[in-house]
Amino acid sequence: MRPVTARALIFLDVDGTVIPLRSRVVPGVPREPAGGNPLLSRIDPADGPRLRSLGGELIWATTWMDEANEVISPRLGLPPLPVVDWPDENPLPNLHWKTGFLVAWAAGRPFVWLDDEVTEADQRWIATHHPGRALLRRVHPFTGLTEADFAAVRSWLLINT
Repeated sequence: MRPVTARALIFLDVDGTVIPLRSRVVPGVPREPAGGNPLLSRIDPADGPRLRSLGGELIWATTWMDEANEVISPRLGLPPLPVVDWPDENPLPNLHWKTGFLVAWAAGRPFVWLDDEVTEADQRWIATHHPGRALLRRVHPFTGLTEADFAAVRSWLLINT
């Protein structure tokens, strides 16, 4: 029997992940009014329940920072989430600029990172420098989160937490 541990963290990017780069019509989601952000209509409100059902601790890992809670969370039906505060220091060379900061934020806890920009270099570095388990899931930026992404995360969480 495995010891009980804290829930896995799920680091969540916005642009290219929650908001796909290609336009999509989401039934029941009106286009933003004039002066609003037209990209917000690409958010699928059904992603909120899908994210909550994963059972991990959801955390915004995006340059939207606190604005993700003000603008994105309500559209997904999510409560305000913790937000990774990006330090004003240089990122690690040859890696995604978020990589080192997310590993530090996780502090050894298992985590999932859903982002459209993660690479195999990030995966290798995390495997070497993070004592916990980690799943880096590259979301296709044109489609954003898909059922295949949710299934991969659910499967990983079932096995690794």
